[in-house]
Amino acid sequence: MNSWRTRLTPPFLAIVFSAVLCSAVLLVSGADPLATLAEMIAQVGRGTTAVDIINTAGAYYLVAIAAAIGFQMNLLNIGIEGQCRLAACVAAIVAGSVSLPFGLHAALVVVVGAVTGAVWCGIAAVLKVYRGVSEVISTIMLNTLSIGVIAFLVRVFGEMRGNSQGTAIIPDSGTVPGLSLGGAGTVFGLVLLAVLVGIGYALLMDRTRYGFELRASGLSPTAARAGGVNSKRMILSAMLISGAIAGLAGLPEILGRDHTFTVNFPTGYGFAGLAIALLGRNHPLGVAFGALLWSFLDKSSLTLDNIGVPKEIVTILQGTIVLSVVVAYELVRRRELAAEQRRVGKVLETAEPVAASGGERA
Repeated sequence: MNSWRTRLTPPFLAIVFSAVLCSAVLLVSGADPLATLAEMIAQVGRGTTAVDIINTAGAYYLVAIAAAIGFQMNLLNIGIEGQCRLAACVAAIVAGSVSLPFGLHAALVVVVGAVTGAVWCGIAAVLKVYRGVSEVISTIMLNTLSIGVIAFLVRVFGEMRGNSQGTAIIPDSGTVPGLSLGGAGTVFGLVLLAVLVGIGYALLMDRTRYGFELRASGLSPTAARAGGVNSKRMILSAMLISGAIAGLAGLPEILGRDHTFTVNFPTGYGFAGLAIALLGRNHPLGVAFGALLWSFLDKSSLTLDNIGVPKEIVTILQGTIVLSVVVAYELVRRRELAAEQRRVGKVLETAEPVAASGGERA
C-alpha cells in the first residue's frame, strides 16, 4: 500500500485528466491546446518568470508543509491563510521597530513570525482539545478575525506612503539578501528556509518517535491511545507546529523584496497550500513537486492573454487537479486493497491443504 506506484499513480492520473479536461475546454472556446501549453512553457524562459516561480514555490511549500502536518493527524487547518498573513504583519512591525546587528535582526523576525503563527493556530487547538470545537469551524472564523486584526495593526503601527498604507520600512540589518541572477531576477534568501523546513519535516516524520506517534494517531486514534499516546498533546503540538510553519510562509517576500507589510500583501497562499499538500500526499518531495507545479501554473498563466486565451483556464486546471487527485487516490487505494485481499486469499487457500495433510499424517 505504500509502494512508489501507489504514491505516484494518483497525482499522475489527476494531472493527465485535468490536462485533458482543460484541452476540451480550450477546443470548445476555439483555442489550440498545444499552442497554449507551448506558450506557458516558453514563458518560463522569459524575463524573471523562472525566478518568480522558485520564489513563489518556496512560500507554497511552507504553507503546504503546514497543511501536511495537520493532515498527518487528520486535522484540517483551514486557518493557514490567516496565520500566514497575520504572522507576516506582526513580524514586519517588529522588524521595523527594533535595531539589531545584521543576522540577529532577521533571526528575531523569523522567530516572531513562527511564534505568531503558532499562537494564532493555538487558539483553535485549545478550543478543540478542551471544548471539542471542530478545528475547521474555528480556523475559518480565525481567518476572518485575522483580517480585522491585520487592518487594526497596520492602522496603528503603519504609515502612509503614497496611496498605500503599510508598516515601517525594515532597515537593512533586518533584511535577508538573495541570490542575484542578473536580468533573470533574484532568488529570495529565505527560499533556503523552505528547504530546511522540508528536511526537518522529513526527519521528524520518518526518524523520530514523535513522527511515528503522529502518524499512528492519524491512522487510528483509538489504537494510538491504547498504546499510550496522549491524543490531546498530539493535537496541540501538531496544530502549534502547523501554525508556526504557516507563520514563516510570508517572510521570504517581506524580508527579501518588499521590506514592509501592506494591505496588498498577496492572498490565497493558505488555500493553495491545502491543495498542494493533497497533491503531494503529505510527502516532502511530493509537496515540493506540487509547489513548483502550482507556482508554474500561476506565473505562466499571465502570458495567456497575449495569445487570446483566458487566464482563468489555469484556475480550471488547478481546481480539476485537486478534485481529480482525491478521486484518483481513492480509486488506487481501493484497487491496492482488493489486490492485497486477493493475495491473502491465495495464501490461505495454499495453507489449508498443507495443514490438512499434516493432520492426516498425525
